[in-house]
Amino acid sequence: MGRRNSTGMPDFILLGLADSAEAQLLLFLLFLLIYLVTVLGNAGMMLLIRLDPQLHTPMYFFLTHLSFLDLSYSSVITPRTLQNLLTSSKSISFLGCFSQMYLFILFAATECFLLSSMAYDRYVAICSPLHYPVIMSPRLCCALLSGSYVIGSVDSTVNMVFMSRLHFCNSNIIHHFFCDISPILALSCSDTYDIEIIIFVFAGFTLIVSLITICGSYVSILSTILKINSTAGKRRAFSTCASHLLGVTIFYTSLIFTYLKPQQSYSLGKDQVASVFYTIVIPMLNPLIYSLRNKEVKNAVVRVMQKRGVPYD
Repeated sequence: MGRRNSTGMPDFILLGLADSAEAQLLLFLLFLLIYLVTVLGNAGMMLLIRLDPQLHTPMYFFLTHLSFLDLSYSSVITPRTLQNLLTSSKSISFLGCFSQMYLFILFAATECFLLSSMAYDRYVAICSPLHYPVIMSPRLCCALLSGSYVIGSVDSTVNMVFMSRLHFCNSNIIHHFFCDISPILALSCSDTYDIEIIIFVFAGFTLIVSLITICGSYVSILSTILKINSTAGKRRAFSTCASHLLGVTIFYTSLIFTYLKPQQSYSLGKDQVASVFYTIVIPMLNPLIYSLRNKEVKNAVVRVMQKRGVPYD
């Protein structure tokens, strides 16, 4: 096969996660169940926040968009994965492959900065409660949200500009279940060193800057909580940020494991497990984390059901 770029190359082939028909069927059923829970959980969270006026606060404004992002990037990956597990055709066009990669990076990078905005919201709520309504104004919330989407768009666009310069010579087989950066780089016959450095810098900027913001917020939160005299007060303060902290820990651990490392250390098995976790599992976990550990959400469910005449025990 001659040296070609994305305009002259035939379709890619996604090998997926399993070879045997039995394993593929089992994974299909598992991922289908997870995806259904993801759609119902995130769509339900967005609908609940919209229907209950008491949840029209900055925290739940950000949580609505977190649910949207989780649902979006899960939908970019999971339906295609389900199709590949169920059918013998595993091909994906260049346009489809790079579109999938672009949208995934867009939603994932945006979520990183949205999570840092949520951490700042918790910082203001706990460290400056009297000034919270003034500081977290609708204008600031919209600015933080818009900034998250803008940075995510820039990150994904820059990545795609450099990835589109790759050439593919000998194979069109991607050893992965979706079009991710590492397996595409591994497939290319181009010199990828400069591209790897650029992608590493942008991924590092996205992860580290947002993570520093989150860590700085929680250091201040912890310092404030430790100054509270009453045990009940400390418990209430911890409960307001426990769900967000748990979600952040799970999300960033899997992303850092996958992207903040040299391409030479790419491991198909380990990276696929991490990829399944942050592309398919985490979008399902977030609405569960924020609802099961949150009394306000549980009370909102009761209020909405009672308002519509639905019996609730």
